[in-house]
Amino acid sequence: MKILNAKMLAVVSGCVVLTAACSDQPKYSGPYGKQVAEAIPKIENAVGMKFKTPPKVETRSRAQVRAFVAQEFVDPAAQQDLAGTEASYKRFGMIPDSLNLQKFMVDLLEEQIVGYYDPKTKVLYVVDGSPREAVEITVTHELVHALQDQYISLDSIQSVHGQNDRSTASQAIFEGQAVYEQIAASLGGTNVAINLPGGWDRIRDMIRENQSAMPVFAAAPVVIQETLIFPYLSGAEFVRNFKDRRAGQSIYEDIPVSTEQVLHPVAFFARRDAPTTVDLGKLIGGTPVYQNTLGEFETRLFIYQHLDDQNESVRAATGWDGDRYMLFNTLGGQGLVWLTVWDSQVEAAEFYDIADQALEKRFNTKAKSGKLSKSYSPKGRSVQLSTTEIGGRPVVIFVDVPAGASTNVLDLAQVTLKQ
Repeated sequence: MKILNAKMLAVVSGCVVLTAACSDQPKYSGPYGKQVAEAIPKIENAVGMKFKTPPKVETRSRAQVRAFVAQEFVDPAAQQDLAGTEASYKRFGMIPDSLNLQKFMVDLLEEQIVGYYDPKTKVLYVVDGSPREAVEITVTHELVHALQDQYISLDSIQSVHGQNDRSTASQAIFEGQAVYEQIAASLGGTNVAINLPGGWDRIRDMIRENQSAMPVFAAAPVVIQETLIFPYLSGAEFVRNFKDRRAGQSIYEDIPVSTEQVLHPVAFFARRDAPTTVDLGKLIGGTPVYQNTLGEFETRLFIYQHLDDQNESVRAATGWDGDRYMLFNTLGGQGLVWLTVWDSQVEAAEFYDIADQALEKRFNTKAKSGKLSKSYSPKGRSVQLSTTEIGGRPVVIFVDVPAGASTNVLDLAQVTLKQ
C-alpha cells in the first residue's frame, strides 16, 4: 500500500546515536549547518558517491508539514489512487469500512515526520521543534535521499501508478539504503548487521514497544503499519546483502522489481525470478474502477489479517509469481476480483488451502466446496475462491461481489500472463 513515502527514521533507527565528527569538517552555512557538515563526508564515504551540488536545507513548522502532506493528496492521480486503494482494501478486509484513509494518512504522516527530502523542490526540510537526536538522525537519512536524487530521479520512481508491488520494491531500495548508510555512518562505517544489538528484529520490536508514543500509528491497521515499516527494515537488509555480494557496484543500476526479490535474496542474486505481469482482460458484467497489485509481501498481510498466524501467512505467500486485482462496479454495488499466479501447482494449492482457512475465519462460516472452488456467503456478499490454470500456469482467483451478482466476472480466455 504505497500511498505516500512516510518518514519514520526517528522511530526506525532512534536507537542509534550519531558519533562525534572530526573537527576539520567543511562548513555549511544553512539551517542545521553543523549536522549537515558532519554528515556529508560520512555519507559520501559510505555510499561511494559525491554530492554534485550542495544540498539545500530549510525548516518547516508543523502546520507547514501538515499542509505539505495534505497537498500530496490533491493531485487528481493521487486522489484516484487513494480512492481506489481505500475501496479495494476494504473489500479485501484489510482496513475497516469506517476508515477515511486520506484523513488517517495525513494524521499519521504528520505524527511521523521529523524531516523529509522533497524531490520536486530538491530541498531537505526539517520540522521546527523536533528533538535534537531525532533531527541528527533524520538529517543524515534525508541527505542520503538528496544524494540519491542527484544520480537517479526519485520523483519519477515515486510517480509510478498501478504497480504497487514494483513501487514498494523500489522504495525499499531507497529507504533501505538511507537507513543502512545512516546507521553505518553513525557506527563508523562498520557492518550494520553485526554491530546492531538484536539486528533488525530488535528494531522492529522497538517500534512495537514505542507505539504508546505514536497514538495514530498504534491505531493503524496492520497493513498500514507493516507497509510503512517494510521499506526501511527489509530494504536495509537487502542493501546489506547487496553490499556483501556486489561490493563496489552501484545499487541503482539493477534494482528489485518485486517485494519477492527484496524478501528472498535467491530470487534476486542467484536465480532471478521476474514477476509475471497479469492482464485481466475485459470483465463480464462489471465496469472497471481501479486496478493494482499486492505482491508477495501484501499477500502475506492479506492472510495474516484474517488468520493471525505469521508462519502460515509466510507459507501461503511463498511461491507467489505475480498478481493483479481489479475493483469494479456492478448494478448492486462494487466488487473485487484478484488473480494470483504461482511458481508451481504445489504452491498454488498451499495458498488456496490457507486462503480458504483465512476466509472461513474472516466470515465465520464454512465454505461450500465445488469442483476446484469454494464459496462463502457473508451478509450481503457472494465470495468465491477458485483454482485453475491459464496457459499451463497455476492461478488462484478471489472474487467478492454484492449478493445476487455473478462471481463469474473473468473471461479466462482473455486473461494474459506475461513473464
